[in-house]
Amino acid sequence: MKIIILAGGSGTRLWPLSREANPKQFLKNFGGESLLQKAVKCALTVTGEDNILIITNRNYEFQVKNHVRELAPKILKNIILEPAGKNTAPAIGLGISWIREKMNGDTDETVLVMASDHLINPLSSFRSDVGKAEAAVAAGMLVTFGIQADRPETGYGYIQRSDEKIGGAWRAKRFVEKPDRKTAEHYLESGDYLWNSGMFAFSVDTISAAFRAFMPGLWDALNSGLDELFSRFPQLTADSIDCGIMEKADNVAVIPAAFRWSDMGSWDSFYQVLKKDAASNVISGNVLPVDTENCLILGGKRLIATAGVRDLLVVETADAILISGKGEPGKVKTIVETLRAENRPEVKEHVTVERPWGSYTVLESMPGYKIKRIVVEPGERLSLQLHHKRSEHWVVTAGTAKVRVGDREAVLHINEGIFVPMETLHRLENPGSIPLEMVEVQVGDYLEEDDIERFDDIYGRSGEK
Repeated sequence: MKIIILAGGSGTRLWPLSREANPKQFLKNFGGESLLQKAVKCALTVTGEDNILIITNRNYEFQVKNHVRELAPKILKNIILEPAGKNTAPAIGLGISWIREKMNGDTDETVLVMASDHLINPLSSFRSDVGKAEAAVAAGMLVTFGIQADRPETGYGYIQRSDEKIGGAWRAKRFVEKPDRKTAEHYLESGDYLWNSGMFAFSVDTISAAFRAFMPGLWDALNSGLDELFSRFPQLTADSIDCGIMEKADNVAVIPAAFRWSDMGSWDSFYQVLKKDAASNVISGNVLPVDTENCLILGGKRLIATAGVRDLLVVETADAILISGKGEPGKVKTIVETLRAENRPEVKEHVTVERPWGSYTVLESMPGYKIKRIVVEPGERLSLQLHHKRSEHWVVTAGTAKVRVGDREAVLHINEGIFVPMETLHRLENPGSIPLEMVEVQVGDYLEEDDIERFDDIYGRSGEK
């Protein structure tokens, strides 16, 4: 079995934790593991790491690698960077082409498609349901996993199942887009409608035939070879696998999942799956709830005190606080859209930003200067670069720094520093065995991240980041 994990989403309804540069699949609010890491662990229960590939976009390349490197290092050779975001059908097609050309996939082999931002448990039930899917796939079916509805949810698509059973699956009767409340209540009462989980299984041959029949433009690109597909990918029509294939094919089966599932698509989803206190609150961080019920409150360093409130979502980060009524995911999305329209930095990045070499945290930013805390992991180094509009002052606070400034090279220890003039080539690296930590003071009229000209970079980057 081959498994495709889709990891390119942005998760706007989970702002302010989820940002464009650090979306929900990388959040570690679940026992110290990210949703992506949990998805990989889930996949590893049914196949080996050699058989897993992850599809993401270029902006998340190094985050994906950092999240899977220690967990399943063999996946690193099967991380696919989409040339452009084109929804799930082209992404899955790209994965199928990769399986055929890079992973020696057999045409009758089962391919399981998973998302990187779902919670699935128990894993024993997941393994059992995947076994049922394999049997239906062997019978030539395109398989989807349906979730038994426990409430009239209007935020999910639905699948109506027929009475025809195919192994452990039922032939799907129809797919339905997100319904209104009254329709969702009817679906819940009927008992033959399931939530569409967005997880699929099929053989390479069967999905290829479906692409050929229902998405001929995509099929033509897929059939042209992997290199040609990458070059043509930005011109492909964006479409979901649901709309492009599943809603049109007559060989679709649905498995009513025995496992518990959440797509973690909103703060209400977080509230439903996380542990609650005696007052039905989900509390994390420095929080003092008084006469507070049915709330989700995620705090950081600052104290959040609440009194006499019900059914609220409060999420604090270093640079933003969300306060919302529960059941309003669309309004959170509206906030994000407004921030994006105003080009606000809070929609793009946190004050702490991951880089392939470590991270930086903006401690203060004012006209004319910016102060950062830099962390460089052992053995890592920044690019050889210069800035046209700012100078920098570096002071080491922990570990050891090897630096180059112009023609000068030096090794700096704790409480030692160096000045980097504007328009001067420089590089920073950590030759030690513990993280290098330093304070960087930038001075200049323009202090944004795109004022970087790179000359050499071990991570293959150019320009910003």
